[in-house]
Parts: sequence; C-alpha cells; structure tokens
Amino acid sequence: MSEPGLALFDTAVGRCGIAWNAHGVIGVQLPERHDGATRTRLGRRFPDAHEAALPSHIAQVIADIVALLCGEKRDFSAVALDMDGVPEFHQKVYAVARTIPAGATLTYGDIATRLGDRTVAREVGEAMGQNPFPIIVPCHRVLAAGGKVGGFSAAGGVTTKLRLLDIEGAQVGEAPTLFERLPLAARPQRR
Repeated sequence: MSEPGLALFDTAVGRCGIAWNAHGVIGVQLPERHDGATRTRLGRRFPDAHEAALPSHIAQVIADIVALLCGEKRDFSAVALDMDGVPEFHQKVYAVARTIPAGATLTYGDIATRLGDRTVAREVGEAMGQNPFPIIVPCHRVLAAGGKVGGFSAAGGVTTKLRLLDIEGAQVGEAPTLFERLPLAARPQRR
C-alpha cells in the first residue's frame, strides 16, 4: 500500500481513529466531541490518508485498543509504528513509555531517569503532549511528580486521562487509607 489509510472505530470511550501506512501505524486519534471532529482532526494530521480497507495487522491493533478500553489487559509493544518525522528524543521517550504495563504508571521524572538524565523531565512531558500514538504509546500512564495527574492533550484533558487510568485499574496518587474508603457514618468518631 503506497498511500496511507485511515479508519474510525467505536470504543468504550467514544469513536477513535487510526492512520497507517506500509511501515506501520502513523497515528491514533482519541475521540473528539463528535465523529466529524475526530475524522477532521485525523484528516488534518494525515492529509494524504484516505479511508481504506483494514489490513489484518491494523484490524488486530484496533481490536486490541477496543479490548483495552473495555478493561482487558493488552500489550502494544510489538505494534509497528512509523516514526518518520518524530524527533529522536521523542522516539526514546515513547520507547520507555511503551514498557509501562496497563494498570501501572511512571512519572515524567521516572522516564527521564530511565533515559539517563533526570533533568529532562520537562522535555519528557512535552514529548508526551505531542504523542501521535496515544494508547499504543500510553501517555495516559505518565504522571507528574508525586503521582499527580499532570496534563493530557486529548479532548477532555485530564478527565479523559483519569478515565483511561480508571479503566486500566491504575492507582493515581496516594492510595486511600482504610478510613478514607469508609462512608463518613462508618468512620471512627474522635472522643
């Protein structure tokens, strides 16, 4: 296939999009406010891509994204990504992010440390904000310092990030204590 293809598909969080070429996935689009907006955003990002029949490997990626967004664990580390035009530093950041399993998180600083330079945490955050492959490169699993949520550039922002983490069963921030989990009436009373 010489021209890139694209397709929209339904998930538990809304209609997503994917674009691919002969070298692999070139982009994933999380849902916008409506299908037309999702299609438009994907078309702007990949103006040469056209809706096309799904190659079997792309159909499998879509099936795995759908399953993950229904709460099933999936591993996207073997999905071929076409990184042509992606800055080298971003490629390194994405490679580390792809090692984060569903239900787990790392911070920007953790990724910077794994890259060998703790001082580039801000640049890691910038790379995550420009991630063309959300879900496959799980930028939603990357948090700010101290386990704080941080930002998220997809439609819905932090709310979308938290929803994705919740679907995967990830604990964000500090785990609640036993008494924080109890309804107020059941908490021990101070005397």
